[in-house]
Amino acid sequence: MEGGAFRSRLVWLVLFRTVAASLSLVITLARLLLQPSQELTRADTLSLAVIIIAYISTLVVGLRLRKGQGGFGDAWVQVVGDVVIATGLVFLSGGADSPLTFLYSLAVIGASVVLDRRGALWAAAASALCFGALVMGPRLLGLAPGGLIPSTRVLFVLGSNSLALGLIAVLAGYLSRQLSVAGGALSAREADLRRLGRLQQQILSSMPSGLATCDAERRITYVNPAGCAILQVESANVVGTDVELLLPGVLALAPRSPRSELVVGRGMKRRILGLSVTPLEGEPGALLMVFQDLTQLRRMEDDLKRADRLASLGALSAQLAHELRNPLASMRGSAQLLAQDAQDGVSQKLTNILMRESDRLARLVEDFLRFARPPVPVLQTVPLQSLVTETVDMLRVDPLARDVRVEVATQEAVTVSVDPDQLRQVLINLVRNGFQAAGPRGHVKVTLTRGENEARIRIWDSGGGISEEMMGHLFEPFFTTRDGGTGLGLSTAHSIIRAHGGSIQVRSNQDEGTEFTVGLPL
Repeated sequence: MEGGAFRSRLVWLVLFRTVAASLSLVITLARLLLQPSQELTRADTLSLAVIIIAYISTLVVGLRLRKGQGGFGDAWVQVVGDVVIATGLVFLSGGADSPLTFLYSLAVIGASVVLDRRGALWAAAASALCFGALVMGPRLLGLAPGGLIPSTRVLFVLGSNSLALGLIAVLAGYLSRQLSVAGGALSAREADLRRLGRLQQQILSSMPSGLATCDAERRITYVNPAGCAILQVESANVVGTDVELLLPGVLALAPRSPRSELVVGRGMKRRILGLSVTPLEGEPGALLMVFQDLTQLRRMEDDLKRADRLASLGALSAQLAHELRNPLASMRGSAQLLAQDAQDGVSQKLTNILMRESDRLARLVEDFLRFARPPVPVLQTVPLQSLVTETVDMLRVDPLARDVRVEVATQEAVTVSVDPDQLRQVLINLVRNGFQAAGPRGHVKVTLTRGENEARIRIWDSGGGISEEMMGHLFEPFFTTRDGGTGLGLSTAHSIIRAHGGSIQVRSNQDEGTEFTVGLPL
C-alpha cells in the first residue's frame, strides 16, 4: 500500500476513534444521569479517565499525522489501544452485562480500515480473548458465586460475541478491500483525467490555428494562445465579452457551413481569417470557432496576380516602346531640319513644339522601358543602415519636405546584397510620395528592422488617404491619384524589388496613416 493512501486511512481511523470515544462518553454520561440517586463511583471515574486517555492518544496520533510521521507502527498501536480501551470500559461498566460491548466491534472495524482483513481478524481474535477473560476470569478466580451466571449462558455469551466479532472482521475486511480497490481505480482514473487535461491543454496551446468557444449567450468562454496572437488580444481581456466584438460577423455564418472568410480589425490590425463555425457538443447553443490568419497568404496571392499583370503590361510596354522609338527619332530629326529652314517666327515656333513634345514622348518611352525591362541588379554588399540614412538626409532638402517632420530609426546594423542605385531609386520614390501624402505639418518616419530571413524598411506617413479599392491598383502602371503623375513610380519600384527577390507591401488607414514595407532577403 502506498504511503499516501495508508496515511489517508490512518486519518480516517483517527476520525473513527474520535467518534467512538464520543459515543462512549455520551453513553457513560447518560447512564450516570439516569441514576441521580447514586454518587459517582470509582468505576465511573475510571471510565471517564479511560475515555479521556482515548481522546489524548487520538490527539497524539493526529499531531504525528499532521507532521507526516504516521506509519504502520501507529496503526498497530491504535488498534491495540482500541482493544485495551474497549476492555477497560466493558470491565468498568459491568463485564458481561456491560452496554459497551459494541466497542469491540468498533475496534475490529477500525482495524479493517487501516490493516484490511488481516488486521481485522487479529483485532477480532484479541477482542474475543479479552472479552472471554472478563467473563471467565471472575469464575476461575472464585470472585463470583458459581450459581450467579449459569455456565450455559456464559458459553452462549462468549460464543455469540466471538462469532459476531469474527463475522464483523470478515465483512469489514471485505468491504475495506473493495473500497481500497475502488479507491485505487478512482485514483487511476483521476490521474488519467489529469493527464488528458494536460495533454488537451498542450494541444490547444501548441496548435497553430486559432480556436475560440462561446456559450449559448454568445459570450466568449475560451481563446487559445494562437487565437490571441492572431487577433492581437489578451485572453483575460476577451473572456466573457460578446463574440461579435472579437469576431464581427461570425454569427451570420451558418454552423457547419463550408469554410468562410472573415475580415476583422482595421488599418494596421486588419486581418483576413479563414474560419469555420461548429456547434459545441454537450453544450446546447454553444459554438466552436476555428480560424487561421490568411492575411499573408492573400497578400502573396495578390502579389502574384499583380506580378502576372505587370509582366503582361511590361511585355506590351516594351513592344510599344520599341515601336515608338524609331518613329519618334524620325519625327524629331525632321523637326530639327524644318527648324533650320524655317523662314518666319510661326514656323520656328511650331517646330520647337514638335521637338519639345518629341523629347517628352521619348522620356515617357524610356520610363516604359525601365518599367518593362528594369536593368539587372548589380549586387553589392551594402550596409543598409548607411544607405537609408544617406538617402533620407539627401531628401530633407527636397521642396516637398518643407514643414514635414522627418524621422529615421535605424538602430540595427544590417548588411544585404543589393544594387545600391536601384534601391536608392526605390527609397526616393517612396519617401517623396510620403512627403506629398503627409503635407505641411505632417510626419514621415523611415524604420529599418531585421527579421528572421529578411531586412525590412518601413516608410510611414501620417496621410493615410489610400482606400482599400485604390490599394488593389496601387502598383499597376499608369495608375495615379495625383495630377501630372505618370503612374509608373510605384510600379517601377515594385519591379526593382521583385528583381531583388524581395517584396513590397502597403497598409493604409485614415486614422493610423500609410505604411509601405520593403522586404529584402538577407
